[in-house]
Amino acid sequence: MRFRETAIPGAWVIDVDPSADERGMFARTFDAAMFEERGLSPAVAQCSTSFNARAGTLRGLHYQADPHGECKLVRCTAGAVYDVLVDLRPDSPGHLRWEAFELSGDNRRAVYVPRGVAHGFQTLVDASELLYMIDRAFEPSAACGVRWDDPAFGIDWPEPSRARIMSERDRALPDYASNR
Repeated sequence: MRFRETAIPGAWVIDVDPSADERGMFARTFDAAMFEERGLSPAVAQCSTSFNARAGTLRGLHYQADPHGECKLVRCTAGAVYDVLVDLRPDSPGHLRWEAFELSGDNRRAVYVPRGVAHGFQTLVDASELLYMIDRAFEPSAACGVRWDDPAFGIDWPEPSRARIMSERDRALPDYASNR
């Protein structure tokens, strides 16, 4: 596994080192010791999956409020997504910075999302699925989010080939200024 720290402190892109032969390939996708070496939470309390039938589906930007903040490892297992992180930690040198990564079933890339960083994605193709490995149990009362198109962030989302698909909940998320 190859770890690359992003411009958002504590967020990492993790690529696999596949071993391939005529049968296919094998790759390690998680190693607790390698996470600990970098000061990342290796705990896995829950795993979740998100299947998205159509390209242009946008989910987010979500996070868990303190004291229930969570770290998560996000991997696209099928299809492809434009995965976005936004640093909401007021004391972080990356405060309000965003970064995006293409995750796909082909590149097998994962993103480590630290506490206090909002996460969202837009599907680039039909039938895209993500796997989340989360270090804490979900606390419904701590579920929060900020608007995907908040000018405070200026995220450059890809223009979908057809209408963007979003839940009513995500459409109604507040902007950052009113969420503080």
